[in-house]
Amino acid sequence: MEDAMAHPAPTREDALAAPHADGRTRYADDLYTWVQEQVALLRAGRVDALDLDNIAEELSDVGSAQYSQMESALRVLIMHMLKWDQQPEKRTPSWIYSIREQRLRYAKILRKNPGLKPHLNTMRDEIYPISRNWAADECHLPPGEFPSECPYTWDDLLERPFDLDSMKT
Repeated sequence: MEDAMAHPAPTREDALAAPHADGRTRYADDLYTWVQEQVALLRAGRVDALDLDNIAEELSDVGSAQYSQMESALRVLIMHMLKWDQQPEKRTPSWIYSIREQRLRYAKILRKNPGLKPHLNTMRDEIYPISRNWAADECHLPPGEFPSECPYTWDDLLERPFDLDSMKT
């Protein structure tokens, strides 16, 4: 009887590294070609030949990427609003342009991914400390100079006016 340690059970990584017997591209070797092959198999109705574990992983990654894009837009939006409110004497048109751009990104992401809507309050609350620290760094102030919790409602975040006229003091 052979020693079990000489031939351990194959892992998922082993399976990824092993060439396909049917000549298909391995997920770990060429993602683009693998995707094209999986799409062709799906369209041909060859569900039995699909690489289901890796397809599930890729679909999960797509959802995570959409969530991350939304977080990024909100993080930048909140950071610029905090800077705007904290240092009115240093306001610049670039802050206004950034606020507008992030609002547009937010709207586009949400329009394409309405399933994110139930997560928005949690997302805002989770990213606020990061936005606060970022604003503090850019303003050269301690984070304690900013509210400890997000001071903005969704109406503030998405509708509050920011324009060049409001820069005049």
